[in-house]
Amino acid sequence: MTAIIIDIDIALMTFLAIIAVAIIQVRDLFAAVVLTGIFSLLSACIFTSLDAVDVAFTEAAVGAGLATVLFLAALTLTGPREKTQPQHSWSGLCVCLLTGGALIYGTLDMPHLGDPNAPIHQHVAPRYIAESPEEIGIPNMVTSVLASYRGYDTLGEVTVIFTAGLAVLLLLHGSRPAQEADDSESMQHAMILRVMSKLFIPLILLFGLYVQFHGDFGPGGGFQAGVIFAAAFILYALIYGVEEMRRVAPAGRVQVFFALGLLLYIGTGLACLLAGGNFLEYKVLASDSTHGEHYGILLIELGVGITVAAVVISIFCHFASRERP
Repeated sequence: MTAIIIDIDIALMTFLAIIAVAIIQVRDLFAAVVLTGIFSLLSACIFTSLDAVDVAFTEAAVGAGLATVLFLAALTLTGPREKTQPQHSWSGLCVCLLTGGALIYGTLDMPHLGDPNAPIHQHVAPRYIAESPEEIGIPNMVTSVLASYRGYDTLGEVTVIFTAGLAVLLLLHGSRPAQEADDSESMQHAMILRVMSKLFIPLILLFGLYVQFHGDFGPGGGFQAGVIFAAAFILYALIYGVEEMRRVAPAGRVQVFFALGLLLYIGTGLACLLAGGNFLEYKVLASDSTHGEHYGILLIELGVGITVAAVVISIFCHFASRERP
């Protein structure tokens, strides 16, 4: 069984290298975007093979899903092919080769995959494995680490997402939007797509809720749920048009949710302070410490999901509604 898993890993890494070379070689930007999505999907398969299911979930949703859609939206504002370089930069090639060689040299003394004596397995990991079920009280150890033990780090990540969305709004604020949406640019006249979207969009939203509130017990959480929620709105925009989607989710209200999720995260930390604990010390939120941890994680994960969904929806709408060249 172990030999089969190793063969699968080798095959996935081989395909990954082939696709990486193909992305460098192609000049058709649409083909490059499609290959990039395949690269992300193969990366998610590798993460799954390494038992990093939460990371695989995020890579598949963000890398293979939404990033591909955003790239395709950006292609509508550019030409279909990459401009041919008049000459190759040999200095750039030398820098890449030297950097790659240094990185490969740095991996020579790395521990073997799965080595229980590796330093990373002798630091805080044993404590998380042994004590997190009693301290935090939830089965998913990844959620325990990200939302409780590393709550400050996750707050920083949410702040970065909020800042990215704000930066996109500021950068595109002065650019000209499309004058009038053309019905031919949407797919609202495709009857099969309209019928199937009415079936699948509610299911996508329901699955997003499941991922949001089931992250304590299995793979998932606010980051993945936010992306899934945004995917439902983006699918609606692709079929019925961006302007129709803006009627469902007005830009002003979506931008309010930018800050609402981050404020919910920070507010949970402040509530811990008012309850007599430290910032993001959830155990003071209830008489039972494990219940308090669960309530705190539930609130901050909800804040993460709200911010991620709002930022992704807003970025897509601003790119998709720009005036075509």
